[in-house]
Amino acid sequence: MKEEKTHSAQNGYLMLFVVLALLIGGIALLRIYVGAFMIFAALLMCAGFVLVNPNSSRVLLLFGKYIGTIKENGLFWVNPLYTKKRISLRASNFDSERLKVNDKLGNPIMISTILVWRVTNTYKAAFDVDDYQNFVRVQTDAAVRKLASMYPYDNFADEGLDEDITLRSSVNEVSEALEQELQERLSMAGIEVLEARIGYLAYAQEIANAMLKRQQATAIVAARHKIVEGAVSMVEMALEELSKKNLVALDDERKSAMVSNLMVVLCSDKDVSPIVNAGSLNH
Repeated sequence: MKEEKTHSAQNGYLMLFVVLALLIGGIALLRIYVGAFMIFAALLMCAGFVLVNPNSSRVLLLFGKYIGTIKENGLFWVNPLYTKKRISLRASNFDSERLKVNDKLGNPIMISTILVWRVTNTYKAAFDVDDYQNFVRVQTDAAVRKLASMYPYDNFADEGLDEDITLRSSVNEVSEALEQELQERLSMAGIEVLEARIGYLAYAQEIANAMLKRQQATAIVAARHKIVEGAVSMVEMALEELSKKNLVALDDERKSAMVSNLMVVLCSDKDVSPIVNAGSLNH
């Protein structure tokens, strides 16, 4: 049997009244053996009281046999011979340690995850795993290592490595994949994954500086590409307007010179000092 079952326990307040009655009666009849027996029975019954707080439970065992689980809140009384194991039903947070793993491209990265979980099946949590809290920690680390190896840290389109999903930019997709992986791993312990996401992500120290320079170089190349595209468009527009309005007659050589000068002015990363030609176009 691997299914949880609810145990209906006796009302604790009613049994508390019975215990008090036995104690009082036992003390009154202490001079005879009946009084001693009543006191002994009252003390034995005290071991059967169970207090269950909100979002908590008690798993009951009798000589190794699973009896059931109490999930209701309040004071209850059960067989004093029952073994009572406390299992919390509250949502718990787990912030994993930063792990050093390799991403899909083999780059060493530092990664950690934040997990929100809770127990939904007390039988599985109590008996299918040795320690369900330690099980959560170990399986979370294993899931993070697997996830990191499935995706690259970032895209490198300039090298032909253009991935649809990356650890850095695809937050929702990566979180969804992590939740699914963790739920599959933790379901055998009766645990529900409420939320899972990447808590920390960075390149490992030994390649962090090199990767930063690489990202900066990629950004500079992309910016230069946009500048050149804009400059070419502006030069085309200038030549088209001059030709349309017949302001200046330019042969191919002068067009080439004009295009060259405009491209230098528009694409230069430094201020350009223009030279005004007050003479003819031949000088």
